[in-house]
Amino acid sequence: MGNLQDISSIPISLIYVLVIWSLIWKGFGLWRASKNNSPAWFIAILILNTLGILEILYLFVFSKLGRKEKAKA
Repeated sequence: MGNLQDISSIPISLIYVLVIWSLIWKGFGLWRASKNNSPAWFIAILILNTLGILEILYLFVFSKLGRKEKAKA
């Protein structure tokens, strides 16, 4: 098991910053997934908490790939 004392040494302000960071990216990711009619991405972003990493990847990589494929069709 991890040492609980290590976790309690994290400053509360850092936790607040990470929560706000994650919520902002999650909001943008969910909004874009709903606009692009991507239910799988919407559910993945909604459920998985990755501190914004998954959301940033979706916004800047995967959602643009989806648009290019739709434009070609």
